[in-house]
Amino acid sequence: MKRMLALITLLMLAPPALAQSYPSKPIRFVVPSSAGGGNDFVARLFSPRIAENWGQQVLVDLRPGAAGIVGSEIVAKAPPDGHTILIVATGYSLNPSLYAKLPYDTIEDFARVNLLAFSPNVLVVHPSLPVKSVKELIAFARARGGELNYASSGAGTGGHLSIELMKHMAKINMVHVPYKGAGDATVAVVSGQVHMLMTAPGAAIPFIRSGRLRPLAVGSAKRVKALPEVPTMAEAALPGYEVDGYYGILAPGKTPRPIVDRLYAEFDRVLRLPEVSQQMEAQGFDPVSLTPDRFTEHVRRELQKWPPVFKAAGIKVNN
Repeated sequence: MKRMLALITLLMLAPPALAQSYPSKPIRFVVPSSAGGGNDFVARLFSPRIAENWGQQVLVDLRPGAAGIVGSEIVAKAPPDGHTILIVATGYSLNPSLYAKLPYDTIEDFARVNLLAFSPNVLVVHPSLPVKSVKELIAFARARGGELNYASSGAGTGGHLSIELMKHMAKINMVHVPYKGAGDATVAVVSGQVHMLMTAPGAAIPFIRSGRLRPLAVGSAKRVKALPEVPTMAEAALPGYEVDGYYGILAPGKTPRPIVDRLYAEFDRVLRLPEVSQQMEAQGFDPVSLTPDRFTEHVRRELQKWPPVFKAAGIKVNN
């Protein structure tokens, strides 16, 4: 009986002790896209501040490919000890509706840690394209059939689907040119290889300010603080259009809740630092910091929301 009581006591004390000893080694922070995009920006903004506070290195590991699936699979199959984490964008909750098979379960194989921020995509075009509004773009596309093309950070990503929805609502045709990440896709448009893209404001703002990209609209229901002069897609030409992106942190699915809670608290702490929240807002992010449970609720709503939209628009990614 004494041994049984001792075992029960040990089990009751284990979770707090586990959280107190974490982290015990460097943390691998997987970014499932190429350098220069929103995922990369957020990871590099948070990593040094977490490392300084916890006394452990936080190593940013870029693993682009397949709309974030490559990097996500790495984390889904990593040891669930909190030493491998992942940053995801909207594609995390879009991919199940687009791909017939995924190498992981979107809900069960991940622990949602913190939904850090919402961030709509901004539609930008190369300055050589003779359009200064969404209405002019639609008219230009209709007059030229399928001559226009657009870049994205990969098939099935938020930027890809944002333009596919625009195409469907505007009844126009354009050719999709996928890249491995937002940074590569943005460079392709800046260099004039591709006509346009929809991407996170953070990736586009430096080029907008230098005149190398022209913004036409944002995909959210309201305008972005960092680009107050840029109308929403609904204001510009397509009433009812709304695609709001997000950025969040995940851990492997069986990560103990005390570690998940500690990770949540640390990302929340960093997000509340004035210099961090100000930098995020300057890049078009709307910081929020949702708890693990609220983040999971948001993802479940997204998983229910998009399938009928994609079906009506005829949007599908084969794999």
